Amino acid sequence: MLADVEKSAKESGLFIFSDSDLRFQTPQIELHIDHDKANRLGITMADVGNSLATLLGGNYVNLFDLYGRSYRVIPQVPREFRDNADWLTRYQIRTSSGDLVPLSNVATVTRTVEPNSLTNFQQLNSATLTAVPYPGRTVGEAIEFLKGHAAANFPEGFSYDWQGESRQFVQEGNSLVYTFVFALIIIYLVLAAQYESFRDPFIILIALPTSIFGALIPMNIGLASINIYTQIGFVCLIGLIAKHGILMVDFANKLQDDEGYGRAAAIEHAAAIRLRPILMTTAATVVAMVPLLVVSGAGAGARFSIGLVIAAGMTVGTLFTLFVTPAMYTFLAQDRQKARAKLEAKAAKEGAGLPVAEAASSPSSGKKLASKRRPRKSPRRQSRKSVPAPAE
Repeated sequence: MLADVEKSAKESGLFIFSDSDLRFQTPQIELHIDHDKANRLGITMADVGNSLATLLGGNYVNLFDLYGRSYRVIPQVPREFRDNADWLTRYQIRTSSGDLVPLSNVATVTRTVEPNSLTNFQQLNSATLTAVPYPGRTVGEAIEFLKGHAAANFPEGFSYDWQGESRQFVQEGNSLVYTFVFALIIIYLVLAAQYESFRDPFIILIALPTSIFGALIPMNIGLASINIYTQIGFVCLIGLIAKHGILMVDFANKLQDDEGYGRAAAIEHAAAIRLRPILMTTAATVVAMVPLLVVSGAGAGARFSIGLVIAAGMTVGTLFTLFVTPAMYTFLAQDRQKARAKLEAKAAKEGAGLPVAEAASSPSSGKKLASKRRPRKSPRRQSRKSVPAPAE
C-alpha cells in the first residue's frame, strides 16, 4: 500500500523525489507446526522450542576449566548442519514415548521477507513517506494531494499523520491566517487611537498589499514555498511597512497644522523630507536579512524563508510606498485648513450672537453691557460743535 502511495507521488509531478523507510529486504524462515500431529505424538510446543533453542540458540550453559583457563559450554550443532533451512526438518524431536522423530513429521518450513525495521508513531506501527516538492510547488499542494490519495486508497482501520514542516503547516497554517488578520486589526486600532482618526491609519497601511506582493515574487519563481516561516515573515511586514507610512503621514499632518500647507503640498514636502530616513531604514532591514539568506547548517531553510520574505517585501513595498501613500493621502486625508476655517467661522458666528442672546434672557445683564458702552453722539450735536461762534 505504501508502495502505491510512493508511486503515485512520483507520477504526480509535485515532488522532486519521494522515499519511504519501509523496505522488505530481510529474509525470514517460518516454522509452521501441525498441532494435531504433534498432539498425537505427544510433542508439545515447549518441546519444539526447547529443542530448537538448544540446537541453534548458541547460549552457554556452563563453564569448565582446562589447563587453568575457563571455557564456555555452548550446546549447538556444527555450522555445516545449520547453514541451510532444509536442516530444520531433519532435527530429531523426542516424543512422549521416548522415541525420536524428525521435525518434518510435525512441521513445515516456509521462506518469507520481512521489513528491515518496524517503527512506531504515537505507539502505533507506522511507515514514513518522505517527499520534497518541486520549486514553485507549495507544501499545501503536496499535503492536499496526499490527503486525497489516502482518502481514496487507504483501507478501513488505517490512518495517517504528519511530521516536521508538514505537521506545523497542518496544525498552525489556519491559525496564522487569523493571527495575521488580528495583528492587522490591532495595529489599525492603535494608530486610530494615536491619530484620533480612522483615515490616517488606512492611509498608513494602504501600501501593505504591495509589500505582500513583493514577498510573493520569489515564491512564484521557486525560491521558497508558503510555509510556517514565510507566514511569520508576512506578519513582520505589517509593522515594517507601516513605519514608512507613519513617517510621511505624521509629518504631513504637522505641516498642515503648523505651516498652513494644503494636503497635496504637505504630503509632497513630507515625502521629500522623509525620503532619506525611509531609504536608510529599508536598507538597514534588508542588509540585516543577508545573514539569514546565506546561512547554512541546521535550520537554514527556516531562516532563509523568513529572511527572503522580509527582504523582498521591504524592497518592493518601499518602492510602492513612496508613490501609493502620497497619492492616497492627497485624496483621502482630512484637509485641515478647510476644517480649521469652518471651526473659526462657526466660533465667530457664535461669538457675534452671544451678547444678543444674553440681553434677551436677562435684563440686568443687558444693563451691564449697555453701561460699559460709550454713548453715541448724535450727528446734529457733533455738527453744532464743529461750527464756531460768531464774534461780538
